[in-house]
Amino acid sequence: MLKTDLHIHTSFSKDGESTVEQVLAAAAGAGLDIIAITDHDTMDGYRLACELATDILIIPGVEISTKEGHLIALGIENPPPAGFSILDTIQEVKNAGGITILPHPFHRYRHGAALKCFESFAAADAIEIYNSRYVIPHANRRAMRLAHAMGKPVVAGSDAHNARYIGYGRTLIDAEKNIESVLKAIKEGKTQPAGRKTPVRIYTKQSLRNSWRKIRVRLHR
Repeated sequence: MLKTDLHIHTSFSKDGESTVEQVLAAAAGAGLDIIAITDHDTMDGYRLACELATDILIIPGVEISTKEGHLIALGIENPPPAGFSILDTIQEVKNAGGITILPHPFHRYRHGAALKCFESFAAADAIEIYNSRYVIPHANRRAMRLAHAMGKPVVAGSDAHNARYIGYGRTLIDAEKNIESVLKAIKEGKTQPAGRKTPVRIYTKQSLRNSWRKIRVRLHR
């Protein structure tokens, strides 16, 4: 079983705190075999990571901001742009040969897409049922119950915005260590989610910092 973290941010995300180099070092320190760098609406962090020598397999990834909420796309180099409907975005990723994961689908304050477009839950290839940045477990449990009821493939992700917490949400995948095999295994549900929570004080600190950043942006418009 391969140890993976499929939801990681670098400083190429506006709210990311760690460089690509720090992310790769932390992933190695956490004993991960595979990571997906899923910065918000950019693949620059992934592309830089690919230029650096590492034994970790790096899957092409991005967290896309759709009209209804966030969507992780894996396995494509040129993802659709932000701002379109989530169902159309899922179809575009599929047409390009990638797969989609619905991250934190029921988290109201973190762009959970299933709250605004319930159909996205069925349309995505897999569901993130464990996100380590949930302080209160209700949304994780709701995603887990529904995914199991619908027979959806399930994954976990750290959603790390600081490299220290990479691997806090991880997915064990029964696959060969190559991108095609990993994506196929995710779609077929050959996955075991696991993890532990990001410390509450860290999550609170990051959330407050992100809120102040958004306020400053609005004030300077």
